[in-house]
Amino acid sequence: MNLPDLQNNNIASFLDKEDIVRETAEQIIKDFSMFGIEITFSGNTENAYHELHEQLINQISLSLERDYSRLMAALYQVDITEHEIAKAEIDLPHYNQLEVLAHQVIFRDLKKVLFRRYYKANSGQV
Repeated sequence: MNLPDLQNNNIASFLDKEDIVRETAEQIIKDFSMFGIEITFSGNTENAYHELHEQLINQISLSLERDYSRLMAALYQVDITEHEIAKAEIDLPHYNQLEVLAHQVIFRDLKKVLFRRYYKANSGQV
């Protein structure tokens, strides 16, 4: 198994496997629930990106208005850097700032899932 080359413009190609989609959704739910921010997943893997993206946009928007520090803590937990946000804004010019942040949450948690799988698959190989 090769180290995944995940980019903002090829995320869909990694969200074509049901188990990866489910693990990514679970990671997002876990990361945000630590801060009392509810994200749910219907289990519909074909519409997962859109479903999660819309919820994240709504939750990020609410948190910006009501509890900015909790949002920043959640984004810190997800491990999104300013550099990654700036790169995503360039890669995704058709997205507004909220959409970019929501995309980056999905992107980063998908990356966590893929890297976890990569290192698990290669842990016994030297």
